Parts: sequence; C-alpha cells; structure tokens
Amino acid sequence: MVWTFSLSAECGAEQSAVEQFAHHFNGLSWTLSIGMQSRCQTEIFQDFEDHWWCRVCPDNLSEIGIHAPDIAYSMTELGLLLYQRLRSAPPFRYALVGVEVDEFRTYSELSTEISEASFPGLVLAEKVWQACGAAPSFQPFSPGYVWYPYEGEVYKPLTVSPDLKDKLNELLVLT
Repeated sequence: MVWTFSLSAECGAEQSAVEQFAHHFNGLSWTLSIGMQSRCQTEIFQDFEDHWWCRVCPDNLSEIGIHAPDIAYSMTELGLLLYQRLRSAPPFRYALVGVEVDEFRTYSELSTEISEASFPGLVLAEKVWQACGAAPSFQPFSPGYVWYPYEGEVYKPLTVSPDLKDKLNELLVLT
C-alpha cells in the first residue's frame, strides 16, 4: 500500500480555480537541508460533492509512511515549505499537509466537524472558518485565511517496528 505525503486543497465548485491553484505548485522544486531535491507534481480531481481538489505531491519521499525519524524530519521540512508557498496561492477554501490527507473531509463533513475536531495544519478561508463556527483555536495564516498551526510529521516506532510491538505486547500481558 502506498502512503502519500501531500498538500491537499479543496478549491470549490469551479474547475478554473483548481487549475490556477495546481499551476501555482506544479514543477516547484526545493533542495532540503539534507541535500535531497524534491519536485512537486499536481493532480486535480473532484469529490462526490462535485468540489474540485488539488493534490500537490513532492517526490523523492517514502511511500510507505513515516518509518524512520529522518523521514519525519524531511516530510516536516517539506510541509513547512508547502505551507510557505500556500500563503501566496490562488484562492482555495481549505487545505492540509500530511500523509494520506487526500479528501480528508468534504466541505459538508468539515462544516459539521470543525468545532469538535482539530486538524493540525488545517488552513481555512476566513469565510469557511466563519461558516464553520469560527473556532477560537485558529490563528491568522495569510490575508483571508486562518489555520490551526502545523505540528510537523511524527515518527512512532511502535507503529513500524515488529520487535517493539512484541515488547509492548509482553508488557501488556503482564498487567
């Protein structure tokens, strides 16, 4: 199974809006602090509510999730770069960076869940934020947008190491 790290943004009902958004990111390239080069590719698609999405995928990253601390570090660095670029992006309604964030919530799901759930890194257009109840945990991101600040990507050794899982299971049996 492929685990994709990306920026996913919902741009509303107009295809031209998502095309402009995709153009803003497509082909963008960065050299990370570890010397690795990563180039962005974009993909446009519609959800079942007929809203347009753009997925921005930096290349040269793990496709099996965060299986080591250096992977979490590189993804976090790229996440910060994606958010920096997002500040100057054409209009969108909401966006999130992370592993497997494609269509993380449709607009109708988001509008009913935003007050009870936090999505670190979630960026909302102010109109969407207000329509969703203007949760006070959001902070200014850029003109016209707010966000729940990004916390970076996390390496969790217990989720990727069979040896550590076995040791945990041994502890759980003793309790």
